Amino acid sequence: MQNFTYLVPTEIIFGKDAVEQIGRYASKYGKTALLVYGKGSAVRSGLIGRIKHLLEAAGVTAELFGGAEPNPTLAHAEEGVKKALACGAKLIIGVGGGSAIDTAKAVAHGTANPETPLWDLWTKTVPLTKSMPVGAVLTMPAAGSEMSDSAVLTNEKVGKKAGINTPFNRCVFAIMDPSYGATVPRRQLAAGVTDIMMHTMERYFIPDSHAELTDEIAEGLLRTVVRNGQIIVEHPDDYDAMSEIFWASSLSHNNLTECGRGKDFSVHKLGHALSARYGAIHGESLSSVWGAWAKEVYKDCLPRFERFAEKVWGVRGNSPEETAKAGIEKTVAYFRSIGVPTSLTELGVHPTEEEYALLAHDATANGTVKLSRIKPLGLTEVERIYRNAQ
Repeated sequence: MQNFTYLVPTEIIFGKDAVEQIGRYASKYGKTALLVYGKGSAVRSGLIGRIKHLLEAAGVTAELFGGAEPNPTLAHAEEGVKKALACGAKLIIGVGGGSAIDTAKAVAHGTANPETPLWDLWTKTVPLTKSMPVGAVLTMPAAGSEMSDSAVLTNEKVGKKAGINTPFNRCVFAIMDPSYGATVPRRQLAAGVTDIMMHTMERYFIPDSHAELTDEIAEGLLRTVVRNGQIIVEHPDDYDAMSEIFWASSLSHNNLTECGRGKDFSVHKLGHALSARYGAIHGESLSSVWGAWAKEVYKDCLPRFERFAEKVWGVRGNSPEETAKAGIEKTVAYFRSIGVPTSLTELGVHPTEEEYALLAHDATANGTVKLSRIKPLGLTEVERIYRNAQ
């Protein structure tokens, strides 16, 4: 087992009507909060109004900042920084899914460092040494941002999507009411289920490392998501199934399933390039390339793929390779069954010859970074994955 440090300071308030407690938690951090949310559903459902009322009843002024993009943008976050500074916000609260929460994190970083361009902080050109407290009200399970140390932004001016991992990304509290998931469109739920699985699998396929308990947790999480993900896509009002998915969303990305093993996130880098260039929904960008990625690397990580097939999917072939391939096919078939794309064609993306090369450059930082802890994936290998994903 590899050495690791594990600290997740986020306080979770989970269950029906959990939002009623928001005033109690928010008031610990000051008298003014900026609510960051998306493009209308949280307003139309009455949730933003309810949160604003609850905060003000607790003596916290709530300023509103809507419009978070499905792929959070730098420009929108910069607008949020201006608003937070103008109102003197002491707490930033993301209301929604990963997009709103990631935007809230970006706003917090920028507000705490107004003298530094936010993109410089995001790309680590300037070290991030301070931020502001961020809270979350989760309305859809997917990104796990409510408990993770990560956040993602797209810089539209340069066409780059980048993530940043830092302890400053940890939310101080997260309110999670699974009943909100019933209002989420089926396509978004399916993409969210995919993202949860990917967060777990990006930590699972790490060769040459023994972490038995971590493996058992990851495999149990994946089996739970497979069972209940199918249910919520068809029956989003099933509260028990939705509860399992909400909790899995948090556990899949709070570093628990990497303890003693680490993480890779090669597939995320492949997906980020697709989202930045074509605006693809995050979870769908991942499902569209996962099969091609797996077929590129599985022979160099055969014991892990064999175990994955047996433990998660309950399949076994006549040889380790046959078992591994069966597990890959089961995974792709599951993605297809819940309605997410399993190829670039299904994603609606048809790269030109030049664009295949550009995608590979985007995913590998112009060839300066080799992806994967399984085997080095440089420009040639990454371009081949994109081509095989077509």
